[in-house]
Amino acid sequence: MILITGAAGYIGSHIARRLVETGQPVRGLVYNPQRAEREGRLQGLSLEWVEGDVTDTGSLQHAVEGVTAIIHTVAIAIEKGNRTYESINFQGTVNVIEAARSARVKRFINLSQLGANPHLPYRFLASKGKAQEYLAASDLEWTAFYPSVIWGPEDEFANTFARLVPFSPLIFPIIGDENSLFQPVWVEDVVTCVSVALEDPGTIRQGYEIGGPEVLTLEEIERRTLKAISARRWMVHFPLPILRLVVRILETVLPNPPVTRNLLELLAVSNVTKDNAIYRFVKDPRPFTPEATTGYMRAFSMRKTLAQFLRG
Repeated sequence: MILITGAAGYIGSHIARRLVETGQPVRGLVYNPQRAEREGRLQGLSLEWVEGDVTDTGSLQHAVEGVTAIIHTVAIAIEKGNRTYESINFQGTVNVIEAARSARVKRFINLSQLGANPHLPYRFLASKGKAQEYLAASDLEWTAFYPSVIWGPEDEFANTFARLVPFSPLIFPIIGDENSLFQPVWVEDVVTCVSVALEDPGTIRQGYEIGGPEVLTLEEIERRTLKAISARRWMVHFPLPILRLVVRILETVLPNPPVTRNLLELLAVSNVTKDNAIYRFVKDPRPFTPEATTGYMRAFSMRKTLAQFLRG
């Protein structure tokens, strides 16, 4: 039995679907079953659901019973209330690791983040770095993946730009400069990396940076996103101080802002792999192109986007 934490989430659901379709027995740790059923990412899949929270060690004890491997995907990019980077990304991972050790589950695959480092001043990347540092010091048979930004259906990266299109009928802001580099990796290529590593003992106690086949500026990603939804806009560079002010206002007035100052500051950190390991697992990784995204990316309505931003 393979346990996937965050199985109803974006990455976790894609991994769950692949493993179930290849005949693997899967148990999904789900934080909110009602919401998971409503969103429907696991609909039609033959897997065991277990309700649990990475901050609740009691719920994890039940989740790990009879498990032979754990794929850990739970993390937050935007903090809400007491669900902070430290409580979810770091301590939540520690809790899952300790639950695995108590249940004598040896195999552990961790979805980290490119650039994660416990010593950085950026709390998001530091929390992910501290979590991986803790895992590496354990006696588990771990494998870690450090993906660049992940694109695909329901992603919260390129789709964020698409959601903003109705609010910018004439001008669309260009965020970052020529140094704001990313290496978008397709979600199914990330899933392939995980599924291959699960069966390959040569990946034990190894960490892999993975990115797509192209390095793109944030401006190029924005332009490709707009082309995918056939949106024409006058693209204008916004200085970072102005963006910080705008984001501060969004954080103040919106319960669920599309971006935060913590995430904006990450533009200062390279999101390009130093040694792209994607080719160890995927023969022909898919590039982020308008043609590749038109199958799922669409123009979002202003009403639905506002509803999302205003949802607590």
